[in-house]
Amino acid sequence: MIDFKKFFNDLASISEESWGELSALFKPRVLEKGDYFVKEGQIAKELAFLESGIVRVFYRNDKGLEYNKHFFINPCLMGNYASLVTNQPTQINQQALTNCNILVAKYAEIQALYTTSPIIERAGRILSEYYFVQKEQRESEFVLLTAEQRYAIFQKKFPNLEQQIPQYHIASYLGITPTHLSRIRKKISGK
Repeated sequence: MIDFKKFFNDLASISEESWGELSALFKPRVLEKGDYFVKEGQIAKELAFLESGIVRVFYRNDKGLEYNKHFFINPCLMGNYASLVTNQPTQINQQALTNCNILVAKYAEIQALYTTSPIIERAGRILSEYYFVQKEQRESEFVLLTAEQRYAIFQKKFPNLEQQIPQYHIASYLGITPTHLSRIRKKISGK
């Protein structure tokens, strides 16, 4: 597990002074299994560093059907970036699939720190760029790759996650039915 300080130092070499200012903004919180960090219709105000646990990111349509978009596992920052930036209600949900330990900060306080700490602002920019690239890659996977290829990418990106969450969540993430996922897994195990 990668800790909070290492996560940020891997983005940009942060001085002890800047690190002290940034880390002071984050407070520990526990999300119990089933709890939401962000819920559709809310205006996001916080970011969190996921220390342990698994969080799924999903949309729910007007018929109540859910579509998994992403899974957060350590190390990562989570929150609804679009809502944070636009101050508009979010359309996504972020729900704990396991008990989670998180460190939470108010986004406005992090933004205020950008004006006094260019290295923290740089880390924020690098993180935004990373998530933008990740989003673009995920979109291209759905257009260009087969379900079997997407499953292989899922396995590399989220090793051991299959043993920790229900298969229907994985199928939803891949954009297929649980039955189709079972067929893919059977085919792979028969190779």
